[in-house]
Amino acid sequence: MRLFTRFPGAKNIIGWLLFLALLSLTACAKPPQPCVIVVEAPEVEAEPVIEEEQVLPAVISPALQEVPWTEVEGWQEDDPALAFSAFLKSCSALRWRPQWQSACREATAMAQSSEGQIRSFFEARFLAYQVLQPDNSPTGLVTGYYVPDLRGSRQASAEYAYPLYSRPEDLLVVDLSDIYPDLGNYRLRGRLDGHRVVPYFDRSEIDGPNPPLNGLELFWVADPVERFFLQIQGSGRILLDDGKRVMVNYADQNGHPYRSIGKYLLDQGAMTRDQMSMQNIRKWAQENPDQVAALLNQNPSYIFFRELDEAVQSPPGALGVPLTPGRSLAVDPRHIPLGAPVFVATTWPNSDKPLSRLMVAQDTGGAIKGQVRGDFFWGMGDAAGDLAGRMKQSAKFWVLLPNPAEARP
Repeated sequence: MRLFTRFPGAKNIIGWLLFLALLSLTACAKPPQPCVIVVEAPEVEAEPVIEEEQVLPAVISPALQEVPWTEVEGWQEDDPALAFSAFLKSCSALRWRPQWQSACREATAMAQSSEGQIRSFFEARFLAYQVLQPDNSPTGLVTGYYVPDLRGSRQASAEYAYPLYSRPEDLLVVDLSDIYPDLGNYRLRGRLDGHRVVPYFDRSEIDGPNPPLNGLELFWVADPVERFFLQIQGSGRILLDDGKRVMVNYADQNGHPYRSIGKYLLDQGAMTRDQMSMQNIRKWAQENPDQVAALLNQNPSYIFFRELDEAVQSPPGALGVPLTPGRSLAVDPRHIPLGAPVFVATTWPNSDKPLSRLMVAQDTGGAIKGQVRGDFFWGMGDAAGDLAGRMKQSAKFWVLLPNPAEARP
């Protein structure tokens, strides 16, 4: 569910000026380049963002070039049946869209099919389109993300001193699409100060000596760096002392642009680019505890969370369906439609060992911008985090879209 408040007076000149003033406070690119004010990731990860209004393009993007199945590198080496359950989850969101109805209806009836039957289903019912960069290069970048586990409590203590906040009621999210349709992808965030719209509190203010969000704490966790990386991932599990695990998920963010703490450490000479990883940032923080607050405050962006039902085993992505470890992919929906199967040819983290598999575009991310750009969902816990934190591989993508010639009533 998209959370926003339309600013009073948006239909008059004063409202327009306020919109433009608030626009000038953001770090987005100038129109007509689309921009969504979301949390972006450091070099290692990207933060999932829930958006409701994702639609399948009416025409094939110029970034997509139809190719025969024989040119999909690694297609025969993967078992597409392992991605089939993830595609069926997509169908719960896609089945109302005419382009997808026939394929989803047939897929639903094939739940118990073999690898060969499912491979034949994709080859017959879908066309493969290689995703190309603006310069027609087929090669891009894939990183990884995961659901971290953090020790935490519902009460503050000396052990659990760092809060996770729920979405503040005074956070305004302004939708510009009614006034400026070309800016429909902008989401401007701020708060009212008297009759003025001002930027929302940044990280240094929220976590400062006079925190403005007292009373909005969902949980308290033990480590500020782990909390920071939870905000980057967008979802996580809080491990309570009584043995319960509670899933938390992205609710909103404060509207400030993301600033990479990884880049800051590189600029300071604290580590080299080859050394840059989530694991090494953690190590640096452990060795320099007196500098941690200053490091984290380099990034003014801040994430607010919601608590999910205890039955939730995997967080929802931007498509609104639970993510599947190893088979869900975050993409830029301007180029790859959410819900679509995507075949990814890349390599394992920090390796040249081939990793080719069918995945499903079910999420987005602030740093996932561009045609051949993806974020690989590895799953939950430390083992997934180890893979995600080290993944920064070159990749090729083929998006699978329904073949109109095979559509059936």
